[in-house]
Amino acid sequence: MFLGVQNVSKRFGGIAALNNVSFSVREGETVGLIGPNGAGKTTMVNVICGLYKPDSGTIKFNGEDITELPPHEKCRLGIARTYQIPRPFSGMTAINNVLVGVLAGKNVPNRSLADASFEAFYYLQYVGLERKRDILAQDLTLYELRMLELARALASRPKFLIIDEAMAGLNPAECLKAVKLIKRAQEEFKLTILWIEHVMSVIMNAANRIVVLSQGQKISEGPPEMILKDEKVINAYLGEKLAGD
Repeated sequence: MFLGVQNVSKRFGGIAALNNVSFSVREGETVGLIGPNGAGKTTMVNVICGLYKPDSGTIKFNGEDITELPPHEKCRLGIARTYQIPRPFSGMTAINNVLVGVLAGKNVPNRSLADASFEAFYYLQYVGLERKRDILAQDLTLYELRMLELARALASRPKFLIIDEAMAGLNPAECLKAVKLIKRAQEEFKLTILWIEHVMSVIMNAANRIVVLSQGQKISEGPPEMILKDEKVINAYLGEKLAGD
């Protein structure tokens, strides 16, 4: 078990954002995390990454209990994420945004700023933004911002990457480019991925397994073909989504 979420609950006042949720992610696989708005998906990501501490339950990563660790320590263990709404350092250039990822990730002894900057440019080039290196993040398009987020996450040299709705707001051609890049990165950098996504055609093709949340509870888990036929999932989420498609 690479990542283990065990009986995790999180409340905000009287609202149970997560209620006794358990699932695991095996090394090298892609697990989709889906559900309607308000299901608890982003809360789960924030708990895994250390932004929130659960009210109960545990998070284990590579056999280590990381439930109480702060975000920067989890990052240095190899956990990185992107955000549903891009969160760049808007007044910084693209290259410096990625440099933050390099410096926040695993410690490399005696690394100079020049070496770190060279590494940052590698990841910027990897996502196709090398010509934007000196452009302020606030001047990038939505697609470019999503690629910048991916570059910054990859620059921390993660083992486990959490993708939070990377396709939101992108057109079909941009979605296709982004998915190809993520799959390529998974293979080349040997990543394990937890992927939140509302574009069903993307997640059904990308994920080995899918975990479904609704109203803070896990209502189903299994391979994509099983999830598509699960009546609980159809009633809670897919019926509405498929009707919208």
